[in-house]
Amino acid sequence: MSSPARKLEISLLALRVSVAAVLLVWAVDKLVRPEHSSSVFAGFYGVAGVGEGIVIALGVAQLLLVLAFLAGIARTCTYGAVLLMHGATTFVSWRQYLAPYEGPNILFFAAWPMLAACLALFLLRDQDRLWVIGKPG
Repeated sequence: MSSPARKLEISLLALRVSVAAVLLVWAVDKLVRPEHSSSVFAGFYGVAGVGEGIVIALGVAQLLLVLAFLAGIARTCTYGAVLLMHGATTFVSWRQYLAPYEGPNILFFAAWPMLAACLALFLLRDQDRLWVIGKPG
């Protein structure tokens, strides 16, 4: 039987891998469908006319961040950046939460447990020790 500390480490690893999987899809989307991301910037963030080059650069930066997060590198910085990034995307979707049964809006509610996972990972980053590179911090 596993100790409570080992169970916590396994749970944190599962959270980190699953959050990274979602964020990797978002990052790659910016690289393979920059026009989609441009429309997201316009529709959700109110930033119209974001060019393909900027979207691709953001996708590369996001990809590097997510890979560092997945590897557990510089946990305070990477876990914090992931928490802020996902928090921003969760809160800018506020209109979808007001009309959950219209179109695909019900899917937006999945952002909340993922945000909780990001928060848990940030708060427990020193206990997240499985498959990480470097020391906590």
